[in-house]
Amino acid sequence: MAITRRAFLRTGLAGGIGLAGAGVYGFAYERHRITVTRTTVEVGALPAALDGLRIGILTDLHHSAFVPQQDIEDATRLLMAEHPDLVALLGDYVTWGDRRYVNGCAEALAPLSAPHGVFAILGNNDDERAMPRALAARGFEVLLDERADIRVRGESVAIAGIRYWTKKPSDIHRLLVGTPRPTILLAHDPRRLTEAADLGVPLLLSGHTHGGQIVLPLIGALAARKYPIAAGTVRRANTTLFVSRGVGTVFVPVRLNCPPEAAVITLRARQAPGSSVAGS
Repeated sequence: MAITRRAFLRTGLAGGIGLAGAGVYGFAYERHRITVTRTTVEVGALPAALDGLRIGILTDLHHSAFVPQQDIEDATRLLMAEHPDLVALLGDYVTWGDRRYVNGCAEALAPLSAPHGVFAILGNNDDERAMPRALAARGFEVLLDERADIRVRGESVAIAGIRYWTKKPSDIHRLLVGTPRPTILLAHDPRRLTEAADLGVPLLLSGHTHGGQIVLPLIGALAARKYPIAAGTVRRANTTLFVSRGVGTVFVPVRLNCPPEAAVITLRARQAPGSSVAGS
C-alpha cells in the first residue's frame, strides 16, 4: 500500500515529538534516578573464604555544572545503606579535569567506608594531582599503577589499580608479580579485559561506558559498542569483568533507558568453565 506524503510527514512528526519527549525525560528525570544494582558475579578459583564477599562500586561521577553534588551524595548514601565489605571507586570524578568540582565530589564521597577499605583509581577525566590528593584526604587508598595486599576473612587478596593510560601488558604484569590469589584489578576502561585475561587476572572491575548513557529500543547503546560489554558481566578465558553504568553524564546531560547506579556485586565461586554474558 502506498504511503501518502501527508502520512509520511505525520509519522515523522510523531516520531520527532516522541524523541523530544524522551530527551526531556532523560534530562529532567532519569539522569537523577539513581538505583542500586545488586549482581552476583562468578569468579574462577575463588577461595571459599571470599565466597559471598560484597563489593560496592561507584564510578563516573562526573561532578560538573550538569551533575550536581546532590546526585553524588545520593549515590553515596544508597551504597552505604548496602553495607558492602569493600568499596571500589573507578574514576571520572569530574569532567575534563575541572578542578572547581574536585573537592565537592570528594566531600560527597567522604561518608564511604567499608571493613576492608575504600580503594580508588582515576579515569581519563581526572588530573593526577588534585583529585588523588582530595580522595586521599578523605581516607581512601588511591592506586596509581599500584597494588594493595589485604587480608579478607583470613585470605590474602591483592587489589591492583591502574591509570587509564596504562595499557601495556608488561606494565600491568609488573603490578601483579608476587601477588597472592585472588587478584582484583581496578581499571577505568573495560577494554583492559584483553590484558587481564592474558595475565590470568580472576576479576576486573571497570566503568567508563556509562552503560551507553542513551540506550535506544531495538538499537541498543551506540556509544558503548567498542567495549566488551556496555554494563554487567562478561567472561573471557578465566577472567570475569564487571562494568558499572556509573552515576553521571558526559557530552549530553541525558540518560535514556540507562539509569545511573550504585552497584553492589556479590562474589561467588564459578562452578563450571565456559563463556557467558549477562547484562545488568
